[in-house]
Amino acid sequence: MKRKYKKSDLIFDAFNHVLMVIISLATLYPFLHVLFSSFSDSTLLVKHTGIMLRPAGFSTAGYEAVLKNSEVYIGYANTIFYVGVGTLLSTILTVIVAYPLAHPRVKYARFLNMMVVVTMFFAGGMIPLYITIRNLGLLDTRWSVIIPNLLGTYNLIVVKSAYHAVPASLEESARLDGANDFQAFWKIILPNIKATVAVIVLYYGVSNWNSWFSAMLYIQDRSKYPLQLFLREILIGSASKEMGNYSIKAETAFLEEVIKHATTVVATVPILAIYPFVQKYFIKGVMVGAVKE
Repeated sequence: MKRKYKKSDLIFDAFNHVLMVIISLATLYPFLHVLFSSFSDSTLLVKHTGIMLRPAGFSTAGYEAVLKNSEVYIGYANTIFYVGVGTLLSTILTVIVAYPLAHPRVKYARFLNMMVVVTMFFAGGMIPLYITIRNLGLLDTRWSVIIPNLLGTYNLIVVKSAYHAVPASLEESARLDGANDFQAFWKIILPNIKATVAVIVLYYGVSNWNSWFSAMLYIQDRSKYPLQLFLREILIGSASKEMGNYSIKAETAFLEEVIKHATTVVATVPILAIYPFVQKYFIKGVMVGAVKE
C-alpha cells in the first residue's frame, strides 16, 4: 500500500533534501578546491579569485616538485610502519583493557573507569612526558612515536560500550559449556563487536597517519621522520629556494602555492582511499551500545 503524503510532508522532505545537498557540497568543496588547485598553473592560480570549479589551466609542476624529493618516499615508508605497527598494537591493547573495565565481576571496576576518564581531561604535560621518554631510552627511536599514542581514552570508552551491548547471557552460556575467560572473550565477545573494532582501527589508523608532533619532539634522525613531518617542512618553507635538505626550486615564486596544495593531496589521498572499505562498519560501530534493551 502506497503511503499518501501530505503537502506539509512533501515540503518538509524537499527542504531536508535541499539542506543535505547544501551541507554535502559545503563539505566536499574544500577537498575539490585543493585538488583543482594542485593541478592548476601556478600563475593562473595566484590570479584566480572566487569559487574554483575546475583547475586554472593545467600543470603537474606541484606534484613533480614534491615527488622528486627522495625524502618524501622515506616518509611514506616510515608512516606505513607507524600506521601498521601502531594501529595493530593500539587495537589489541584497547580491546584487552576495555574488557575487564566493562565486566561486572571485576573488583573496583567503577574506580578504574573513573581513573580512565580523568586522563581525558588532565595530563602530566609535555615536559614530564619528554623526560619519561628520555629516561626510558626511547629518544630518536621509532617507538617514541608509537608508545605515547598507544592507547586512546575515547576509543577505550567506545569499545567498553560495545562490550556492554553484548548480551550477558552469551557469556554465561559459554561458561556453562566449560569456556574459560579467554575462550569466552575470544570466541563469543570479540566476534560480536567486530564492527566497533573496525571503527577503532580506522580511528587509530587516521591518527597515526596524521601524527607528526611526537616525531618532531623525540626524533632527530631524518631517516625516521614520518611523511607528515616532511610535508610540514614543505608547507611552512619557501618553495622558491632550497629548504634544508630539499632541492625544490620553483621557476617562479607562484609555484609555492601549487606545491602546498599538492602536498596536501599527497598526504590525504591514501587514507581517504581506505575509508570506503570500512564505511559499512562505521555507523554501526560507533552507535553500538547507544540503545539499551
